[in-house]
Amino acid sequence: MSRFVRWSAVVAAAMLVAGCGSGPDGSGDDAKRRSDAPSASPTAPSAAGLPSSLTSQKLDWGGCEATEDSPAPSGEWQCATVKVPLDWRSPKGATIGLPLIRAKATGDDRIGSLLFNFGGPGGSGVSTMPAFGPTMSTLRERYDLVSWDPRGVGATKGIRCRGDKDVQAAEAVDATPDTPAEEKAYFQDATDFGKGCSRAAGKLMAHVSTTDTARDMDLIRQVLGDARTHYFGFSYGTELGGVYAHLFPKNVGRLVLDAVVDPSADSVGHAENQAKGFQRALDDYLKSTGQDPAKGSQKIVDLLRRVDARPLPTSSGRKLTQTLAVTGIILPLYSESRWPDLTGALTAAEAGDGTRLLALADDYNGRDASGHYDTTTQAQRVISCLDDKERPTLQETKKLLPRFERLSPVFGDFLGWDAAGWCHDWPVPGQYETPEVSAPGAAPILLVGNTGDPATPYEGTRRMADELGRGVGVELTWKGEGHVAYGRGSDCVDSTVNAYLLNGTVPKNGKVCS
Repeated sequence: MSRFVRWSAVVAAAMLVAGCGSGPDGSGDDAKRRSDAPSASPTAPSAAGLPSSLTSQKLDWGGCEATEDSPAPSGEWQCATVKVPLDWRSPKGATIGLPLIRAKATGDDRIGSLLFNFGGPGGSGVSTMPAFGPTMSTLRERYDLVSWDPRGVGATKGIRCRGDKDVQAAEAVDATPDTPAEEKAYFQDATDFGKGCSRAAGKLMAHVSTTDTARDMDLIRQVLGDARTHYFGFSYGTELGGVYAHLFPKNVGRLVLDAVVDPSADSVGHAENQAKGFQRALDDYLKSTGQDPAKGSQKIVDLLRRVDARPLPTSSGRKLTQTLAVTGIILPLYSESRWPDLTGALTAAEAGDGTRLLALADDYNGRDASGHYDTTTQAQRVISCLDDKERPTLQETKKLLPRFERLSPVFGDFLGWDAAGWCHDWPVPGQYETPEVSAPGAAPILLVGNTGDPATPYEGTRRMADELGRGVGVELTWKGEGHVAYGRGSDCVDSTVNAYLLNGTVPKNGKVCS
């Protein structure tokens, strides 16, 4: 079973497909204040309780090698490994290595390092960062661009719970079971997946939480020699940034959180938010094609019912199942530039050919032409199920389904069942119902929300601002479509973000970019 919606390792695809380039640096004529983060980053003192073998470690920067899922980047990128405690409750105990990647600042007036997390959880920063080099070229004038593979992700020791053949076989499991036999298979698949993760991860299984990664971030800050953390987080990376701000409010430098996850929602609440968000995006897509949203949605529901009863053939010989069809519909909604792909795929499916929807689903699921799957979705599940304490039962799920179906006739059923199956019978307990992100005393944090964002609906931006606390969260709204806002073609968004990161210029709270 692959989770129906991510926050989102497809951020990279969404931004790059949009043809984004670096925006102007802009000083912002609406600035009311400046971030109190210093423009220089003197060497940070060692944190209390951490051994000097960690805080004083020297990074051995060198050329980057190809990874399992990406080629080696160009020579301007350097890689190293930083040691962090396996268990942050025992910082003097065993350690693990986290791969880092950086491109040094191009200008003379360097501020420090700018850390990036592109979402997921489960997305590889080492693999993704080089693709964003052109997009972030303005920011690179004053920052070293730095990202890393969090615990359990990518080259760190990407947790592979299943091999390729088992992943493909699991795609045949009905994600919206209609019979007792399908329900049994659905939950048995979840149990089997958790056992596979436990075997693959070993001791690491209980130490890949967002809180663990936030603590890793602060050690990375120290090792890089920065007095404060400057950070750009997308999608899930906004939750990570909020947790970091809560743990280390005095170490917050200039933080940008784009495509903001609602920190007040539990796992069922997130599923409800996404049901509304993706249905809203689908309605906008249908309007753009001249269709009535209600009639267009019903047409898709009817198609999915037919596919559930009889999966569609494809040119590869594989069958397009109902679950894969929904996944294929989801991917183009992340970026308005891919809406034509959705039109073509739906037209072909109505004619009985599932090839194009299957290709979109494979893209989302990280499957390449050879049939190999990356570990993004698997790592995402391991991380999120350690974070999330909630484990809805079958009976609770069935009571929730009518509400999900009212929220979204196309996606509600899938997201309702996903909330029950995702962490079912998980081998380790979750840590919290909702993340703690209150950060009293932190410097202003820029929150960027997109009114048309399907995966992290716009309403989460205000809720993050409320949870961070008075005077911390500063909201910037873009009236656009798709997932994330920066680098998507709005000079207003890009110049505001750049002015904040490069000059410390904090925009007026509530600024709107159309």
